[in-house]
Amino acid sequence: MLAGVKAKAILPVLLMLVFAASRYPGVMPPNFSATYALMFCAGVFFPPRLAAWLPLATLLVTDLLLNGLYYHAPLLSPEMLGNYLAYAALLWLGRRFRPGSPFLGLLGGGILGALLFYLVTNTFAWLFNPYHNPEYTRTLAGWIIALTKGTAGYPQTWEFFRNTLISGGLFSGLFAGAMKLLDAPEPKEAEEPADEAPAAEPAGETPQEAKA
Repeated sequence: MLAGVKAKAILPVLLMLVFAASRYPGVMPPNFSATYALMFCAGVFFPPRLAAWLPLATLLVTDLLLNGLYYHAPLLSPEMLGNYLAYAALLWLGRRFRPGSPFLGLLGGGILGALLFYLVTNTFAWLFNPYHNPEYTRTLAGWIIALTKGTAGYPQTWEFFRNTLISGGLFSGLFAGAMKLLDAPEPKEAEEPADEAPAAEPAGETPQEAKA
């Protein structure tokens, strides 16, 4: 029991460390990320106070480090606003579930969260168009292009959508499965049979009365 409590206390921090390492460029394919599942599962399984700051703080620190040390870009970029709105939506979605929810329900929630992230971030990119992509006209056709084709010179956004859904489902299943294993009750030890009580004397005359 004590080991299970310690594991539950350490697991959120351990997940954040592994997640931070997984964000290093090249570790994962484009848009194949544990981010979507981790944000959703943090909302489900983390204590409310921890879920409110630890996942987002980990994302922010790693974003600042990547922008400053690897990409040599401004620490804060325009598309980050859309990303963090989507992350907050994933945490909110996770709070709508409970740790005791069925595994398939949690898996579906993780996939739904990945879909939500994709829609929010690509809609934000189309609506505000921070890089002035000529394809992102303020029309329905421009929005559909943002969701399916994207801008010239980059992989098509439907490929990102595919990777987003696959990684969202995969990592949601892994995280939810691990947490459910930790919450599984320990098997009870078989109770030893109690010693048999001595047989009761038959009702009636005592031996002394029978000899009389």
